[in-house]
Amino acid sequence: MKIQLASSYGFCFGVKRAIEIAEEHKGSVTYGPLIHNKDEINRLKEGFNIGLAEKLEDIEKDGTVVIRTHGIPKNELKVLKEKNHKVIDATCPYVTTPQNIVQNMSEDGYSIVIFGDKDHPEIKGVVSYAEDLEDAFIVLKPEELEGLPLKAKVAVVSQTTKKPEDFSSIVTALMSTRKEIRVFNTICNATFENQDAAADLAKKADVMVVIGGKHSSNTKQLHSISKRDCVDSYLIENEKELEATWFEGKELCGISAGASTPDWIVQKVISKIEDMKKVTA
Repeated sequence: MKIQLASSYGFCFGVKRAIEIAEEHKGSVTYGPLIHNKDEINRLKEGFNIGLAEKLEDIEKDGTVVIRTHGIPKNELKVLKEKNHKVIDATCPYVTTPQNIVQNMSEDGYSIVIFGDKDHPEIKGVVSYAEDLEDAFIVLKPEELEGLPLKAKVAVVSQTTKKPEDFSSIVTALMSTRKEIRVFNTICNATFENQDAAADLAKKADVMVVIGGKHSSNTKQLHSISKRDCVDSYLIENEKELEATWFEGKELCGISAGASTPDWIVQKVISKIEDMKKVTA
């Protein structure tokens, strides 16, 4: 069986930047998981003494706080700064873009529609930048737009890791009901590239392995995309979850990885699959 990596996979610019920032601030604390990858977070904890605080009250006064790649709500950032914490902002620039758009467009009198998962940390942060939270709406499907008290002017942004075709369906639905729509394509370029590469490889592969955090939105998207053309597609966090039966009778194993998946985990997965091949040969 041949193993082939997708032409684009793994760490994106924002994640690489956040990891480097954390490594430069040994002994600091991240507010919320820096990225959606438990193994990489454990590496930072063990090698760089990077702590993790899930709540504001868990952060010691005067400590150094690193803001996670997904960002945090505007009011929480304000609280951290007021408490004299040294705040190091590792929010991905692709995430701060929709934050700024939401703030500016809401100040200009637009209703805000955000395409994304309401419980995702990125979206919790983005929506907080609206001037009027009652005039900002988070949706996942076009039918969720029905009955919303939108103004005649609407601005639309997307969670950075969503599928472009799903974002388009939201925009199309709005076009039939509103007089003015400002559409901002805030889906990250790395997301496009990884998704396209996974789709291309899945068309050829007999089995696909997608590596990344189970709570990672972009990794789950890669798995969903892979499964469209390769039914035998599996989502794993590390090599420990691999099963030899997945590869029986297969000729091509495709591998992709989410934007928060470091290459050292990818290489461990490849090595484990290679070992499985030797046993079953």
